[in-house]
Amino acid sequence: MTTIRLTTAVADAFPDTLIAVVTATGLRGREAWPATAAAQEDLERQLAAGTWAPADETDPRIEAWHTAYRSFGTNPRRIRPSVDALGRRLAKKGSLPRINPAVDSYNAVSVRHGLPAGAFDLDRVTGDVELRYADGGEAFTPLGEVGTVENAKAGEIIYIDTTDVLTRHWNHRDAHRTRVTEDSTHVAFALETLHAIRDGHLLETAAAELRDLLAGHSTQSAVHYLSPAHPQITV
Repeated sequence: MTTIRLTTAVADAFPDTLIAVVTATGLRGREAWPATAAAQEDLERQLAAGTWAPADETDPRIEAWHTAYRSFGTNPRRIRPSVDALGRRLAKKGSLPRINPAVDSYNAVSVRHGLPAGAFDLDRVTGDVELRYADGGEAFTPLGEVGTVENAKAGEIIYIDTTDVLTRHWNHRDAHRTRVTEDSTHVAFALETLHAIRDGHLLETAAAELRDLLAGHSTQSAVHYLSPAHPQITV
């Protein structure tokens, strides 16, 4: 079992934070996921037809994350929130990346609803996970960059377990160690908003959509919520 904790300092700084943690066990990442493929293709068709476009930095959902990044010393136009970077890539290329079914699922849900998303392979997580301010110097190996070690800057917000950083700059980029692959079977997916009063309904819809995509390819799935009022869950 893994406990995921929203620390008091982060909760106090962002009191309207709401994080949906969607968990899945018994994932089968090597089979076809037709509903996920259809969700990706639907977004790409809408974009090509001009009937939909991903949220950009003028959208309040993205703007809120830019403001948050600046508050902890990160330039959001150089180091972008994940949903911002994904939306920009989709708008430019006209297509979403195809990584593996689990990652493709949360990417499609993320960009559709304009909410950052990430995931951890829980079998690779050590101990508990905290969302907290970095002391400075905590080690991080970026996804796809084996052998590279960065160090978190003091004051930036990170997800971290008992080994090292899982995500820098709150939701900019995940770590290589806990990456989700086609062989991952026990995964926690995080969807986030800084404005639960305004966008909590979007988060709940997105979490339900992601759970539906996972349900046909796992033995069990569930949705949990982290907030300042409920700062800890065990998955």
